[in-house]
Amino acid sequence: MGQVSAQEAIALLDRLIATPSHSREESGTGDVIEAFLCAKGVDVQRIYNNVWARCVAFDSNKPTLLLNSHHDTVKPSAAYTFDPYTPLHRDGRIYGLGSNDAGASVVALAATFCQYYREELPFNLILALTAEEEVMGEKGMRAALPEFERQGIRIDMALVGEPTEMQAAVGERGLLVFDATAHGRRGHAARNEGENALYKAIEDIERLRSYRFERCSELLGPINIAVTMISAGTQHNVVPDECRFVVDVRTTDAYTNEQTVELLQAAVECDLVPRSTRVRASAIGEDHPLVKAAKAIGRQTFVSPTTSDMALMPFPSLKMGVGVSSRSHSADEYVLESEIEEGIELYDQLIQKLKETI
Repeated sequence: MGQVSAQEAIALLDRLIATPSHSREESGTGDVIEAFLCAKGVDVQRIYNNVWARCVAFDSNKPTLLLNSHHDTVKPSAAYTFDPYTPLHRDGRIYGLGSNDAGASVVALAATFCQYYREELPFNLILALTAEEEVMGEKGMRAALPEFERQGIRIDMALVGEPTEMQAAVGERGLLVFDATAHGRRGHAARNEGENALYKAIEDIERLRSYRFERCSELLGPINIAVTMISAGTQHNVVPDECRFVVDVRTTDAYTNEQTVELLQAAVECDLVPRSTRVRASAIGEDHPLVKAAKAIGRQTFVSPTTSDMALMPFPSLKMGVGVSSRSHSADEYVLESEIEEGIELYDQLIQKLKETI
């Protein structure tokens, strides 16, 4: 009853593709996943559109592994050549919105959890198929983690299903976006009056461009800073009294996001206001049992260029999932049937190796 074949997983993916699930509009796919797990005898819980369950033999004295992926999608590209909500099987490919990012990982992790749902392991398993990942919304992982805590569940590590070709991403950079405002004094350009806020902004932009942090992450490298937008002035003959610009900062585990904010604010004269500090860098050590298990089954480790819900997890996490990252958010998105079969097999191997390392 609890076993899930590769064909059942593929059929579940078809149903997910056929059910629109744009971020913050995932109730339909939440219903599909919940019904599927219930039919497999899983005792399912739900908070908003996050569907989750714990293994039967859950023991609070054991470490807990979270199996996580997301069932929300971005909106489809206008360049689709077919209906993005109609699953299309052709030459071993499954086309459809969310097939690759991250429906294939959702169904492979669901199959893995069902496989071990009633088995006693040296660690607990929790499956959480969550919403709002594409926007890091407040009703996605940001709601699921406090719910686990409320129920007395301590998560010790996570396996995050995102398209990585089933290789093991041991880290990803965090993100800070700053809204910067340089202040001057309005004046007539012909008389060289006022204080030009644009010039002040240029000085601060140069400070940011040349800024070097004292510490550098061994895994993620240096923190990257880029000024990406700028706006100033109302007409050609008026010295601007305000200049606004946007700063994109890719953070690492060398500093917390809050420390990075303090250092950059101290380095400039303008107002530098972060939009959020919640998208944190993630890094897991080479000696962690998850990494050891991944290597033992032949997975290559790398640093992921994309962000995920790992950024919200205050515990060690490894990103490893079905599909290819470059297909994500693209027109005519697809995943291979063979990739789903391989994903289920490799997740099973990972659990078996993890049993030996914990």
